[in-house]
Amino acid sequence: MHELSLCRSILQVVERAAGDQRVNAVNLKVGQLRQVVPGTLAYCWGLVTEDGPLAGSSLRIESVPVAGVCRDCGEETEIEQVLVLACGSCGSAAMDLVRGEEFLITTLDLDDRAAS
Repeated sequence: MHELSLCRSILQVVERAAGDQRVNAVNLKVGQLRQVVPGTLAYCWGLVTEDGPLAGSSLRIESVPVAGVCRDCGEETEIEQVLVLACGSCGSAAMDLVRGEEFLITTLDLDDRAAS
C-alpha cells in the first residue's frame, strides 16, 4: 500500500509549509496514471495525522484524467482506457501525454488560529 508512504511525504511538506498555522484541508491533484486509490489515500491520511498537529485535517483529492496530444493530427484527446493510448480523432498511437501523471499539493486550507 504505497498510499501510506505518499501520505507520510505529504505530511512532511504540509508541516513545513503551514508552520504554526492550523491546517483544515490539503488539496491535491492526482493523475489517473499514478495508480492511487483516493479512498485509501484519505484513510492513510487519517492514520499519519491522528496524533499530531494535523489531526482532523482532510485530504481533498481531485482526479486528473489522462490526456494526450496526437503528433500526427495535433488533436488533444482525453484517454478513456489508459491501456489504449490512441488519438480520438485519427486513431494514431503517436501520442504525447499532457495530463494524467500529476501528483501535486495545490493548496492548503488554513485556519487563523495557531495549531495546538
